[in-house]
Amino acid sequence: MRGIQGAGLFCLLLGNLLCAQSMAERKQHKLSEAWVQQNPWLTDYDAALAESQASGRPIFAYFTRSYAP
Repeated sequence: MRGIQGAGLFCLLLGNLLCAQSMAERKQHKLSEAWVQQNPWLTDYDAALAESQASGRPIFAYFTRSYAP
């Protein structure tokens, strides 16, 4: 029984690793889309905050989630 549980845990950990890799690939794919590339989006919050403070303009933040646990 212990071997089966260990194998299940291994598959779960491997699945999480593969999922994390594909999430990074999906993020890069989204960031390479034309509508993102055509606009001067900042993806670094600290850089956006500095830009906002320097220009006096507010931050427009877009949050999304493409998966469910």
